[in-house]
Amino acid sequence: MPDENGWRYFFDRYAPRYMEESFTRHTLAEVDFIEEELGLAKGSAILDVGCGTGRHALELARRGFVVTGIDLSAAMLAEAAKVRDREGLRLTLIQPDATEFSLDRAFDACICLCEGAFGLLAADEDPIGRDLKILRNIAAILKPGGMFLLTALNALRMARKYTDEDVVAGRFDQLGTAEVYPLREILPEAPADLLVKEKGFTAGELTLLLEIAGLTVEGIWGGTAGNWGKKPLLLDEMEIMVLAKKTR
Repeated sequence: MPDENGWRYFFDRYAPRYMEESFTRHTLAEVDFIEEELGLAKGSAILDVGCGTGRHALELARRGFVVTGIDLSAAMLAEAAKVRDREGLRLTLIQPDATEFSLDRAFDACICLCEGAFGLLAADEDPIGRDLKILRNIAAILKPGGMFLLTALNALRMARKYTDEDVVAGRFDQLGTAEVYPLREILPEAPADLLVKEKGFTAGELTLLLEIAGLTVEGIWGGTAGNWGKKPLLLDEMEIMVLAKKTR
């Protein structure tokens, strides 16, 4: 039997293919955007939660930031480590669960992008409590005034894909605004009975969760990978982008 966390199972096997995805071609432009929005001096400490293969973390390290990346998947971290070691970059990589991590230093800023950790649940996980834990962990490691950049799946777009029959069949969790499906749909070699869940959020829900965690929203935009910018959040935008600040 695989690990009960279907997402770890997925990313451990998907890691060698991740950088072949079309959206990864926009990394440089995305890091330009990150730099502009975080407004940090070179040498500032940045935490990348759900860093995956490190496509943002590595580029930030190349630009003179002191970066720590965390991820649940050992295989994704191994891909990041190959590049780090080859280029001699200042990048620390560690493998905690984003809902449980604590670090012995404070950070000037944090990023959590492209569903690297946020909104990806095991089939039986609480779709609100889990991600609130992640936000509280992030708030705890940020310095006062520290900035946080997040992208999350858009619940309104997600809901428009499903019907009442999907709710009855358990394919769409209306209370949690989450889609539930066999991992085999995106990873053919996965066990047939291994289910995963992806949660969507509304802008209002994200604002409330961030406030509960001690983070105040500075801006909300459409944030679909490969198409970042301060644009209105449309109904069919795949992802929401939120910029927040630690206020307490």
